[in-house]
Amino acid sequence: MKEHLAAFKPFVKASEKQTEFSVRALILGILLSLLFAVGNAYLGLKIGMTISASIPAAVLSMAILRTFFRKVGILENNIVQTVASVGEGLAGGVIFTIPALFLLGAAPTIPHIFVLALLGGILGVLFMIPMRRYIIVQEHGVLPFPEGTACAEILKAGESSGQHASLAIWGIVIGAVYKVLNSALYLWNETVSYTVRKYENALLSMDCTPALLGVGFIIGPRISAVLFTGSAIGWWVLIPLIKKFGAGAPAIFPSKVPVELMTATDVWSNYIRYIGAGAVAVGGLITLFRIAPVIFKTIIESFRELMHLMQSKKKEVERTDKDISLSYLLLGSIAVILALWILPGFHLNIVTIVLLVVLGFFFVAVTSITVGLVGSSSSPVSGMTITTLLITCLVFVGLGWTDRIHLIAAITMGAVANVAIAMAGTTSQDLKTGFLLGATPRSQQIAEIIGLILPAAAIGFTLYLLNDAYGFGSTKLPAPQATLMALIAKGVIQGELPIVLVFIGAVFGLMVYFMRVPVLPFAIGLYLPISLNTSIMVGGLVCYIVKKITKNDKAIEQGVLISSGLVAGDACMGVLVALLTVLKIIPSSKVGFLGDGFSLLFFILLSSYLGWRAARTDK
Repeated sequence: MKEHLAAFKPFVKASEKQTEFSVRALILGILLSLLFAVGNAYLGLKIGMTISASIPAAVLSMAILRTFFRKVGILENNIVQTVASVGEGLAGGVIFTIPALFLLGAAPTIPHIFVLALLGGILGVLFMIPMRRYIIVQEHGVLPFPEGTACAEILKAGESSGQHASLAIWGIVIGAVYKVLNSALYLWNETVSYTVRKYENALLSMDCTPALLGVGFIIGPRISAVLFTGSAIGWWVLIPLIKKFGAGAPAIFPSKVPVELMTATDVWSNYIRYIGAGAVAVGGLITLFRIAPVIFKTIIESFRELMHLMQSKKKEVERTDKDISLSYLLLGSIAVILALWILPGFHLNIVTIVLLVVLGFFFVAVTSITVGLVGSSSSPVSGMTITTLLITCLVFVGLGWTDRIHLIAAITMGAVANVAIAMAGTTSQDLKTGFLLGATPRSQQIAEIIGLILPAAAIGFTLYLLNDAYGFGSTKLPAPQATLMALIAKGVIQGELPIVLVFIGAVFGLMVYFMRVPVLPFAIGLYLPISLNTSIMVGGLVCYIVKKITKNDKAIEQGVLISSGLVAGDACMGVLVALLTVLKIIPSSKVGFLGDGFSLLFFILLSSYLGWRAARTDK
């Protein structure tokens, strides 16, 4: 580790002065942050995962700034991607928890969502600061930080930004147009389904959307296959078994309807989701146990850093090692915590505040390490939030707090913790990019806090819009993590959790782990409708074919940029379509003018285009 650090030289020297924190970079970053916040909110509520905004934001930043301005430095572009990535982190934190309050009939107001998102995001950035020197600097060469390192390389190779930006822009345009044609004009069906009547009415289904295709390409063939396997076991093994052996029986808890009267989707909603919940919980816990030694070392080093800063006199430090000062860090953290406690409408008492501080700081450390090890996409943020919520609920039950007000308080605290955890993961990747480039950490930290304001203001409107148009927990918008949070909180506090189903899921998770298969992707696949993961699997297959044919990293890089554009275009247009639906300008659902055959044909053509354009590395 020390050898790696001693040999390391940042791209921009600490002694070199370069424009970094500029008005134009901040404005562009905020606009991109809004784009990725809205897009990832829709995507996350649909499939339970978000995509990294850093690389497409870096590419778009280089193209846009260089088109309108002559002199643009690499550190200025880094500030743009730093601010832009805030939207992704904030969306991930909000959508995994706050929709649970909608599902429980206690939807917070838009101003409340704004405050929760903003304060949780600030807390995540501030809690990450004392860990930066250990995780980012001292562990350089040990923790790879895949997205942060890749983003730094993209920014270094800025001379090719024009072509790269055109790929992302074309992806956005194609994704948006495709979404309009099948979801606003209803020229063809978005979802293609077929019921196999001779196999207990098992469902074969696929959501033919650009966003899911893009997600599959980005996460790659292995994770796509694991996701699909989880869904296949749930929908083509467990559901037919339940239908077969549940026939003739009365209603089985937690359902109030006999199994023989249920569709495959009903069985999934009443039984399979609880099994998936057990598997997700196990996946999160396994990840925590595996990295426990590093977690405790990080927390100890963080407290040592804080004590050192408090005891040492002010001394001049290099530009590349300047963080937000300790006084602002402590005052800011205290102010955020007091605001959450004092402001009306949140129902947070002293116990929830203490749990928030302790669990929040602990899981911020966990997240910062896991994204360094496996990347943001594979980080078990939802597993950490589930653990936080479970601990909170068990404490409440132990204190005898089992009424509705404490149920809402537990979810609200979990929402703030989840936003902080998600933002810590985003912040750590951004700070790694900045470390490799020679950026000023303080500039990045301040930029991220400023960049939180607009996405936090917009996310509440987006949630209300999507809920009114599609409904959280529906097959169109499953909101998997939020539904899971609501089930767990209500189940533990009010004693309505079907423990047997959750334990079955936990056993599935352990079996998958012992087979050396990633548990969380499998669990999420088990938890989600199969129509989503079928399309993701197609994207993974396209990525696999491109890898095999080209054997060229540039082809995969190009494919990721196009895919990021497809996701952003589809997801943002999905929010606009939701607005048109709520305003009753277009119907919420309608049979497509063309049949399912055309839906598959157009999706195959889109998949073929993605593979062909990614493989074209000659131009």
